[in-house]
This record gives sequence, C-alpha cells and structure tokens, in this order.
Amino acid sequence: MAALTAISWKRAVSRGIAEIYSLARAGQPAAGLRILLYHAVGTRLPSDPYGISIAPERFRKQMAALVRYPQVNTIALEPGWSTPANAMEVAITFDDGFRDTWTIAAPILHALSLPFSVFIVPQYVTTGQPAYLTMAELRRLADVPGCSIGSHGMTHRRLATLNDQDVDQELRDSRRWIEQVVQRPVTTVSYPHGSVDQRVRDAAARAGYQLGVCSHHDLNRPGRDPLLLCRTEILGHDRVRVFEQKLLGGWDWRRLRHPDPQTV
Repeated sequence: MAALTAISWKRAVSRGIAEIYSLARAGQPAAGLRILLYHAVGTRLPSDPYGISIAPERFRKQMAALVRYPQVNTIALEPGWSTPANAMEVAITFDDGFRDTWTIAAPILHALSLPFSVFIVPQYVTTGQPAYLTMAELRRLADVPGCSIGSHGMTHRRLATLNDQDVDQELRDSRRWIEQVVQRPVTTVSYPHGSVDQRVRDAAARAGYQLGVCSHHDLNRPGRDPLLLCRTEILGHDRVRVFEQKLLGGWDWRRLRHPDPQTV
C-alpha cells in the first residue's frame, strides 16, 4: 500500500510539472521525431505497478487524438530515415510482443492507416507464454499493412550488464530467428529494459541493425544517433490530455532524470 501511495504521489507531482512545462510551450509541436513507446493493450498483467498495460478504449482515443494533429506526420520506423529539421514526425512502437498487439492494437491502427513497429522477444514466443504472440500470430501480424517487426533481444536480458559474447548472441540470434519466422529483413532493435551503452550500441551495429530505440525520454532532433533513438513512454493511466502533453513535449523534462546513452 505504501509503495502504491508513493507511486500515486510521484504521478501527481509529474502531472503538475507537465502542466507548467506545457503552458510554457503553448501546445506547439517541436521539430523532430517523437517515438511513442507502448507495451500491452488490454492484457491484465500479474504485476504492473507502473501501469504499462493500457485499456483498449483509452488507446483508441489516443490514436484518434494523434490523427487530429495535421501538423504531425506519423511515419514507419525504417532504415534511411533522417531526423526532420522543420516538422514533427511520430513513430508508434510496442515492446515485448504481447498478443494484444495483434488482436487489439493492430486493428485500431490499421483502421486509422497508422504504421507501427513491434519488438519481439523470441523466448516469449517459443515457450508458449499465454500473454504473448504465438509464432502463427507473429507471422500474421508481420503481414498487416504498415507493421514492421524488430528485435527486443533473444531473452529480454539487460544487455549492458552482459559480457561481449552474450550481448552479441542476444542481438544476433534474435535477429536471425525473427527473420526466419517473418521471412523479411529485421533492421531495428529495442534494447530490453532500456539497458544500452556505447558497447551495446556498437554490438547492435555489428549484428546488422540500422535503427535502435532506447527508453531515454526525449524528442529526436538532427544529429541523433540512429542506433540510440529516444522514446516517450505512454502508460495505462495516461488520459488523452496527458497523451497530448507527452506528444507535444510537455513531459520532456523527464530526460533530466536519467543519463542520455548518447552522451555517456
């Protein structure tokens, strides 16, 4: 109970800071790439103190709010992309490969013609964990127009804590496994737990990845390393107002809480 009270207090403080920060920005989108980070959409998780599972209707409302911004362009996260200097672009990503990405999120996004990326943990698929995609579902998801599949490590371990051999194996083996299943190149990676440093970044490049996303909260501006792209996490308790604040930069002050892997 005390832990939940502390989390609620922190959320209230964060919302207050975001309100002030948003007023200072006057609700105008800044130029750059905003990558949204989601996890589960509707799945009840046995332990979810931070609220990474979002209700389907709330997710639907957020996506409807996103398409209402004509000055914001939602793009696919693909190789060859470069940070826009005079416009705001948004990419939608999902970590872990929950089954609801296929059953709930994908139909909503497809109906709105919004591209999205899903980062898969092969071990979650091969061990048949019920909350995650099966191999057949992964193949069908990969065929959804606008969907791209990336790696989230072979076993979801914190890469920066592993030795060089294990880092290489996690990145290389997951990429090969996913490519064999979906029958297309895999060029993007999401670092599990946001655990990445320069050594892990270089290992990702050696393994053949061209884009990498972490958990550092910020907008991506020109000059950002494509293998260390920042993301903005959307949580289950984020109402549309908070979603729009995060979209437009009202929560970017959170980048001050953790070191930027590009500068460490």
